[in-house]
Amino acid sequence: MRINLRIVNIILLTFFLCLNVVKARTQNNLEDIQKSKIIETFLFNDSTTLLKEVKVTTEKTLNEKIITIGKSGIKAKDLPQSISIISNETISNQQANRLSDVIKNINGVSLGTARGGTSESFFSRGYSLGSNNILKNGSKVSSAVIPEASTLESVEVLKGSAALLYGNVSGGAVVNMVTKQPKFVQGGEISFRAGSYDLYKPIVDFYGPITKNVAFRMVGTYESAGSFRDQVNSKRIYINPSLLYNIGKKTTLLVQGDYLKSNADPDFGIGTLNGTTIPTTIDRSSYFNTPWAYNKINQATASTELNHNLSSHWDLNAIASYQRYDRNYFSTERIMADGQGEWARALTRTKTFENYYTTQINLKGKIHTGKINHSLLLGTDADTYLLSSTGFAAFTTYDTINIFDPLKYIVRTDLPQSTAKTITETPTKRIGIYAQDLISLSEKFKVLAGLRWSFQSANTPDVTDIATGITTKSAIAKQNNKAFSPRLGLVYQPTKMTSLFGSYANSFEINSGSDIYGAALAPSIIDQFEMGVKNDLIKGRLSANLTVYKIINNNLAQQAELDALGNANNNSLIKELSGKTTSDGLEIDFSGKIIKNLNFLAGYSYTFMRYTKTSNQTGSFITGEQVVRNVPHTANGSLFYTLASSKLKGVKIGASAFYTGNRYSGYNNKIAQTQNYNRLIPIKSYTTFDFSAGYDYKKISILAKISNLTDVLNYNVHENYSVNPITPRQFATTISYKF
Repeated sequence: MRINLRIVNIILLTFFLCLNVVKARTQNNLEDIQKSKIIETFLFNDSTTLLKEVKVTTEKTLNEKIITIGKSGIKAKDLPQSISIISNETISNQQANRLSDVIKNINGVSLGTARGGTSESFFSRGYSLGSNNILKNGSKVSSAVIPEASTLESVEVLKGSAALLYGNVSGGAVVNMVTKQPKFVQGGEISFRAGSYDLYKPIVDFYGPITKNVAFRMVGTYESAGSFRDQVNSKRIYINPSLLYNIGKKTTLLVQGDYLKSNADPDFGIGTLNGTTIPTTIDRSSYFNTPWAYNKINQATASTELNHNLSSHWDLNAIASYQRYDRNYFSTERIMADGQGEWARALTRTKTFENYYTTQINLKGKIHTGKINHSLLLGTDADTYLLSSTGFAAFTTYDTINIFDPLKYIVRTDLPQSTAKTITETPTKRIGIYAQDLISLSEKFKVLAGLRWSFQSANTPDVTDIATGITTKSAIAKQNNKAFSPRLGLVYQPTKMTSLFGSYANSFEINSGSDIYGAALAPSIIDQFEMGVKNDLIKGRLSANLTVYKIINNNLAQQAELDALGNANNNSLIKELSGKTTSDGLEIDFSGKIIKNLNFLAGYSYTFMRYTKTSNQTGSFITGEQVVRNVPHTANGSLFYTLASSKLKGVKIGASAFYTGNRYSGYNNKIAQTQNYNRLIPIKSYTTFDFSAGYDYKKISILAKISNLTDVLNYNVHENYSVNPITPRQFATTISYKF
């Protein structure tokens, strides 16, 4: 395994910066650290009627934290699985707006982009994270819209297989967005963020008690933004109200909702030449879509969470959620010009509507069998999903332009008529039952064992002809899938600060299409082997974790070579479970506060995802072929330090670096590449640097940031037609008032 020297330099630079700051501290500060556990008494002169909020915080390491995404209520150090948590402090310090701004702090999870830049897709450990892998407060939400991240409390990532807890999720990771919750103290914050390319973003956050037992919170933001891309603009409105009701001493009810309205111009970037070459001579601001193209999204979610303490050892948790997603899209598509830059612009019209209901019940508790302790989790979940999509009459080519010479042709600007023809409704139902037990054989040895049974039913879609009102069944057959997902892990803790673990888990992937006899394909079962070490160092001020893994899909679905009659098969929907992929990887995480007021976060990941068995030896699926759109090497480092001296008290400085290694887009054909068959797009590595500086004075704070300090030019590429340049150097500042 070869590691790029730039990655090593980033990690070493970040590490030595920390060491220099540590050495620069005085002996008195070191003594303060040693005395940090002393309990002191504080006297507040303020009247209790005026005192609004007193924060008493304890710093827990990453390995000591309990994450809600784990459901079981056990500490991260007791889980034989890699976990990452990005706190609100990091989100605020980095002035993150999108989920991708947060995710780049998590090694091993990379941005994959989606067609037209209308949403964000992510990859982890070689696998794409679809809508089943993105959660909000523990419930699945659509990933077809870019989430609002600036108001999040935290982002939790459970890497690798999470099938036991969440069913048919991919083997890469599960991402949980945690929103802010009500408080029984009065307070809030008003912020205004402004930046390059006409970014204007006010943010409000109010919370407090309504009665003795009811508290509220209201978070909201409005964003209006231009872009370094010509004619690309966006507007977003987001509100997030919530109520917390203490029904009794043992029961709480949390009701949350949010609404996101997003209008943005679809942007396919600069496209490709012949589907294989990025036209780097074109200015990164060049825009080739029509002035009327639009992508309008409305998303609303609501959830209720009931927590009840049954006894001193048992707790019940129940969550019910609803999601409504509505998308209206009309745009030119797929910038794939020929070698001279000629591009015949095609049109795509889409209207989709989603209704999504989910429920889950979790019972967790502790029991003892002799000297052996058990932390049990028993649960069930179910969801029903209805996708409604409108089909439109086919369009002719809109016009032809030249991406090198925009003046060569008279460009159309009119909005063409679109005629809705059909409405297709596809219902899907899922249910799962799972049990997990963390068995503490002693203080040092623990075993985590669990099993899940899942069932998914995708009914035959109903197709309604809009003109006649007649509804018929589509040709797609009803598909039922069942799968067991086991999990087994061993944790050895030689000291209270160190955990060694090894585990096996599997997940399953639902396959589309049919076998050669027309029957629905069974799910692909994906095996994962993982081992690692979790350490808390410097008296718990630094967490340093290392994980290695291997993920194998032994029955990858691929196009069948022969049909039922033994003839060559040219139908891509007729498949067989005869393929195999393997993903090997390594992840290193550092996080913590090495000294007071210094936040430290860094990591490195390596992933090698390839086909290790295929039935075809031509085209995109060849043994040894690297899977495109995965990033083999990533690294990140972030430091934020708030000065506490009398003269510079309140001054905050920060720096971040993010490395994305060499990767491929287009189609898998590195091995089979010839002059007449080349659909692979190599993309070079790049590193961006961000610098932040700010000042806190009483209730007012201001924080400024320059991102992509060195103005690096690189691209996020979706397949071989949506090539979006990364954002160049830009400036943003946020001023806030807390009350």
